[in-house]
Amino acid sequence: MNEIFSDSGLGFSLRQSKIEKRPRGPKSKMVEGGNMNYIRGNGWSRREFLGAAALAGAGALLGLPSETATAEPPPETTRLRLVHAPTVCFAPQYMAEELLRSEGFTDVKYIKVPPGVGTGKALASGEADLSMWFAASAITRIDAGDPIVFLAGVHIGCFELFGTNRVRSIRDLKGKTVAIASKGGPQQIFLSSMVAYVGLDPNKDINWVIHPFDETMQLLAQGKVDAFLGFPPQPQQIRAKKIGHVVVNSMMDRPWSQYFCCTLNGNREFVRKYPVATKRVTRAILKATDICAREPVRTARFLVDKGYTDNYDYALQTLKDIPYGKWREHDPEDTLRFYSLRLHEVGMIKTAPKKLIAQAADWRFLRELKKELKA
Repeated sequence: MNEIFSDSGLGFSLRQSKIEKRPRGPKSKMVEGGNMNYIRGNGWSRREFLGAAALAGAGALLGLPSETATAEPPPETTRLRLVHAPTVCFAPQYMAEELLRSEGFTDVKYIKVPPGVGTGKALASGEADLSMWFAASAITRIDAGDPIVFLAGVHIGCFELFGTNRVRSIRDLKGKTVAIASKGGPQQIFLSSMVAYVGLDPNKDINWVIHPFDETMQLLAQGKVDAFLGFPPQPQQIRAKKIGHVVVNSMMDRPWSQYFCCTLNGNREFVRKYPVATKRVTRAILKATDICAREPVRTARFLVDKGYTDNYDYALQTLKDIPYGKWREHDPEDTLRFYSLRLHEVGMIKTAPKKLIAQAADWRFLRELKKELKA
């Protein structure tokens, strides 16, 4: 798949290509019935206009460097370490590999981490430089003192809450047994914020039990646990096996669908020391996010071919379900405020939300890239 994203050997450059315009003459007219020889007032034929649009779109899809990117200095380091976590919703991070090389990184590696808290530990220790991560999990680790900063929002929603017939709403979780993969992991943190939103106390009202995913599916089917919150490809597997029913879909149900699930985070020292590199990584991942939105079939095949997941159908369904194309529409600071308020209310973090945002959010790169990477 390297040839899909590499800007080498393409045989053309968007900045060098020229599309000649017809000389301006009398105002052109649109023919009644639909055929349009020229677009009124700009002197371009319909064919030329569509050709130019297609060429520009191809450049974005292929990951050709923008004029802004080529005008920037090269990254201060060409070495980059990202996380390889067992979740399909991190697809933009994996799809960005060739885009990162076009941004000037020659030594790009993905560090395998265990599910749950592995991403946070890798970022905090500096083993990983930047990574997508679950927003609520990042908030708890920053509150605990880990040197991690927020850089951008990547996609809205991805997690889904499944329940038995005894659970029809979040409030029904009171007094129920909920399966999680690990204590303090993203499942427990996100679900804690959800029950806090409806007035429950996750420390008192929920019976948390720890089970591996395969065991959880069996227990949910048998009614021995009441609920489970899953991240891709887990929801796709549960639906395929027709186990339980969806209580909350964070891609569709408010308020969860209005906030980022996954954000881009960086090791604080890396961001401080290498701002140009940080911006270039952020650009590559946001461009890859657009590719995931436009090309789910190609992306799913890439993920399987590269070994990031082994089930093409689950990967494709995930990519079609997650609204990757909406990263421009939402403010990641709203996400930090929403989740930190919920977690602060139930005592899961001590830092006041306003202080946490002031200390841990660095939106300067995102602001610039939103202007540069307009839809």
